[in-house]
Amino acid sequence: MNKTKFSWFIPIDGDGYHAGTASPEREPTFEYLSQVVKTAEKHNFYSLLIPTRFANGLFLEESPLAETWTTATALAAVTKKIRFLIAVRPGFIPVGLFAQMAGALHQISNGRIDLNIVPGGIQNDFERLGQYIDHDARYERAIEFIQACQTLWNNDGPVQFNGEFYQLNNAYCSPRPINNTPLFYLGGASPRAIDMSGKLADVHLNWIEPLEPFTELINKLKESFYANNRVPRLGLRTHLIIRNTNEEAWRAADELISKADPKVKAQRNTSTQGTAMVGQISQSQKVKDHKVSEHLWNGLSEVRVNCGTAIVGTPETVAEELTKYRELGIEEFILSGFPHIEECIRVAEDVIPLMQ
Repeated sequence: MNKTKFSWFIPIDGDGYHAGTASPEREPTFEYLSQVVKTAEKHNFYSLLIPTRFANGLFLEESPLAETWTTATALAAVTKKIRFLIAVRPGFIPVGLFAQMAGALHQISNGRIDLNIVPGGIQNDFERLGQYIDHDARYERAIEFIQACQTLWNNDGPVQFNGEFYQLNNAYCSPRPINNTPLFYLGGASPRAIDMSGKLADVHLNWIEPLEPFTELINKLKESFYANNRVPRLGLRTHLIIRNTNEEAWRAADELISKADPKVKAQRNTSTQGTAMVGQISQSQKVKDHKVSEHLWNGLSEVRVNCGTAIVGTPETVAEELTKYRELGIEEFILSGFPHIEECIRVAEDVIPLMQ
């Protein structure tokens, strides 16, 4: 297995010691996000995941939000070595233009970007901007999006591409990311997502869940990669809540959402009701005290869209839990904790050395 990579997260919704309040204790200004990113770079994290949102997904929807692509571009300009994993939703930018945007940022950053393609998205979020397309069609469109980008990047042009969702007629891409082209990260737990990753993903990235169902998912993913004569590369996305004792850590988990606003909870509930996303259903399952397993807590799912589960415990406990997932074939961990500066330092100093 390749050397384990540890990556961090850019909190574009805002940050603080409490999640789900009406507004964040720390707004997602460029100045603040720069501090998060520079802290992660200083502590030798491999990459930074920057999510994509059309409304705030951690506090009230109308709270401040940093736009993904603009923010990633600006942050790349104030860093030197850390990579950026930029979440992208196909369908909102013409693919020919997007390929050029990615090529330009690849050049500006000296080849430090990868792309997290998000076909599914958040319940009712596509509709905010006038997109009405079902779950399966989103995956078909995402497949074409990746194929069209690869066609533009791998050919001098003019390029032809004739798909159901995207067409290119004598198109060019300049600059082209010829060397060290961005990797495509894909996620999802549905059969459609697993099939797509087996065919196209450079890395499959999944949210954490208890070891038994996660093992079953990983086995299905490996089968999909092998069926396409490809070597599986796997990543895991999770939050961490770390304290000196396990008891303190569980109290910290409860404290994290202790000031949650009922309006925020109602907005998050709307985003999960009736969702077709298999992973989202898993993240928001109802269990006593939000305790999904001995060391997993999904209380964040009450106030946060998408990944809502954390590993809770001492540095030793967290390292032991992460090691169990690494033994399944996980090569990259994308981690986060609240607040993202202080917890970045804690993870770098107290957890990662235990795994090395």
